[in-house]
Formats: sequence, structure tokens, C-alpha cells
Amino acid sequence: MHIQENLTIQQKLEILSDAAKYDVACTSSGVDRQGDGKSMGNSVASGICHTFSADGRCISLLKILFTNECIFDCKYCINRASNDVPRTSFTPEEVCSLTMEFYRRNYIEGLFLSSGILKNPNYTMDLIYQTIYQLRMVHQFNGYIHVKTIPGADPELVDRVGWLADRMSVNLELPTADGLKMLAPNKNRKNILRPMKQIQNEIYQNRQQLGLPNRQILLPKKENGLIQTKEQGMIATGLNNKELSMQHKENALRVKRLSSVQMKKGDRTFVPAGQSTQMIIGATPENDYELVSVAEALYRNFNLKRVFYSAFIRVNDDALLPTIPGGPPLLREHRLYQADWLMRYYGFESKELLSEQQPNFNVLLDPKCDWALRNLHLFPVEINKADYYTLLRVPGIGVKSAKRIMDARRHAKLDFHDLKKIGVVLKRAMYFITCNGKNMYPMKFNENFITNQLTALEDKIVLGLEENTTYQQLSLFDVKNFNMALKA
Repeated sequence: MHIQENLTIQQKLEILSDAAKYDVACTSSGVDRQGDGKSMGNSVASGICHTFSADGRCISLLKILFTNECIFDCKYCINRASNDVPRTSFTPEEVCSLTMEFYRRNYIEGLFLSSGILKNPNYTMDLIYQTIYQLRMVHQFNGYIHVKTIPGADPELVDRVGWLADRMSVNLELPTADGLKMLAPNKNRKNILRPMKQIQNEIYQNRQQLGLPNRQILLPKKENGLIQTKEQGMIATGLNNKELSMQHKENALRVKRLSSVQMKKGDRTFVPAGQSTQMIIGATPENDYELVSVAEALYRNFNLKRVFYSAFIRVNDDALLPTIPGGPPLLREHRLYQADWLMRYYGFESKELLSEQQPNFNVLLDPKCDWALRNLHLFPVEINKADYYTLLRVPGIGVKSAKRIMDARRHAKLDFHDLKKIGVVLKRAMYFITCNGKNMYPMKFNENFITNQLTALEDKIVLGLEENTTYQQLSLFDVKNFNMALKA
């Protein structure tokens, strides 16, 4: 380990911002907090600036490690103890100075702070706490702060940080305990899941004390007699659309009043933007079905806001690490994010999207189209009669367009021209819907025909397929010339 001494703060920033680029944080704050005239800045959900790092990942904050020194030796990590890379650490004062100066220059809207393990988890977590405490209480920084929790740290330290941060996350790293044991022998599931449960419980208790609703991540099923709306987000409730809208407005006003009172008292809510986690994709042999099942369990059991998926990048030479032809599995990562979106906002379950018989996502089709093609007996859907939940399952119809359809058809019967103006993507939806009992065009209603129409010719050429190829279920790992597809 080569520890750099007497570095300037700019030199430290170059090392520690580069070391943080593999931590995924493509998210807005998820919390609204206006300035009170005394503190520096505010936190608005849509106000977080987005930019892209050199490896193509979306970032929106000053994203740094507190230190890249680490006592752990995770096989996949560039900062592992056995790597000979330049090492350095910030001081709490340096992180505060960087954050405030960057914010004043309008470079950032907040801070994403992660860290290697310096000496031990408690020592590192305490340094992070000192940093966040100074930002909030000394510098009066009121902007967004996302903190990575150090697995194995004392629950008291996790609690202290939670009252100062907007979002916290504990990286699951690898989806299975066996994978973690093989590639990250210094970590274990217990140390990762324990702070997750602690954060979940404290968020719940704090919201109960404030009289705020606790949110359920997965949308409820329609057959349970529950109605979903855009305003409702992910709250499980039995209210109708009008009652849900009124409740949402009342809750928003209550949150605003409570936030104002608490800021005046110098107090805060506990992790108001919730918690998230990250899984590395492709470092271990799990299939997509196992990955989405793990993500679904995390949403249900820990009420996470997001599960981030990070395509494995081979930054170390190690016999235990796989060599993936064509580089990082970015297409696979993309399909997992699409499936994750379906589970969080469209009410899908992992067993609907994949199964043990079909364990990986289709290369040519997004998960929603693939599901629809495997369930053609549920289609076509009559656009003027289908309920909201059914509309959500039609390819080309999203949450906003489904809500607009529900509102618009109260006044008149809709046709395909109306759907286009509403925002429905007809090039996908037209194969699965009818308007007043009619299709948009005369067409064959079978899996092979629709698949060929949905699959772009350019994609087929890249994959080495003929234009009139007969459809068959494709595995992520056995497509002809798949390396070419990843490079495209």
C-alpha cells in the first residue's frame, strides 16, 4: 500500500473522486427541503444536477471517497488492500471546504460520500459522522447528502449519521452469500443486512412519530381491490382516485409544516430520502432471475428506495474473477434496470418476468414486451374498457399515459389518434390494444409476427440475424456474435 503524503486538496480530490466512480448513484435526492434564510442551500428533488463520469455512469453530486485506504481485500475492488495504488485520505475539514466551495460556485447540488475502511469500521464511520456534523451544524449546509454506511459499524454511529443525512445506503455488493464469501471474504451478509434493518426501523418509527404515512415499495395487485394512481406513488391503500389525490396533498402540506418546525429547532427527520443498495452484476454466476428475486426481496423486506445494478468491470487480475468477452455486461445491466422499474412502478413480480425455465432476459426485447409476448392470451386490450392496472401492462403505455387515458375516456371514446396525442408509444402498443374493437392496422396476432415487428432491423444485423428470422427465446449468453452487440 503506497500512502501519498503532503498532497494538496486538489491532488486528493483527483485520487478520491476517481476511486469513487464505481459507486453507482444515478438518482435525484428524493427529498424536498427549502432554504430557511439561515442555512446554505436547499434540497429539491428535481434540482439535483446530472452529469456523466468517464465510464458513462450518471452522477449528480460531488462524489468522493473519504479515503481509498482499506483493510479489506475484496477481489473486485480497485481499492482492495493488496493493490499497489496511490492512497490518501481527506480530513473532515477538507470535505466540508470542498462541498461548500463547489456549492457556492453552482457546480453541485449536494454530496455523495463513501469510503474505504480505515483502521476499522467504527473509526471510519466516526470520521464520516464528524464530516456530516460539521457540514450541517457548523457550515449550516442544507443541501442533499447521501452517505454510504460502513458494514460492521456500531449501530449508534449509524443512528447519528442517519439524523444528518438525506439518504443512506449499504452496498449488498454481491447477490448471494456464497458469492460474497468467495470474492469479499472480509464481509458477511449479517453485517450488511443489520444496518439495513436498523435504518428501515428508525425511518418507520420517525414517520410514525410525525404522523406521516409509511410507504410500501411494490404496487399492490388490482385483485386485492386496491387502486393505483400517479399521485399515490408507491403507497398501498384502498382509497379511490379522488381521495388519494386529496390525501397526497394533505400529506405534502404536513411534511412541509413539520420540516419547517424541525429546522427551526435544529432537529431533522431520520433519512428522509430513504435508503438504497448496490449489486455488482456479472462478477458471480447468478442468472437474471436470481438477481431480480433478490432485488424484490430487498424491496419487500427492507423497503428500499432503489436497488442499483453495476456492471462488473474487471479492474484487477485475479483468478477468481471472470473474464467477460466484450467487456462489462452493460446490456444486461440495462435490462435489469428496466425490470426493476416494472417491479417498482407497474406491479410486476419477479416470477412473472422470469422463471427457472427462462432465467435470463431477452437480448432483443425489453422485459415488458417480452412478458406481453409470452402472455398473448391476455391481449388485445380494449383501450376504452380496461382498468388502470391492465393498461399499465401494455407495452408502450406508461404510468402517465395510463392515467391520461383513464381521465380522457370519461368524456369521450378514444381512438388511436387520441392515444398518440396522450403520449402512448403506438409502435409498440398497437400490437396489444384495440380501440372500439378495432386494430390500428390489419395484422397477424401471433408471437413470431409481433416479435419481428418489434425488433429493429439494425439490432438484428448487429446480432448477425436475418430480417425474417423466426422468433425463439434467446439467452443472454448464447446469441451469435453477442460480443459485437456489446461493443455497438
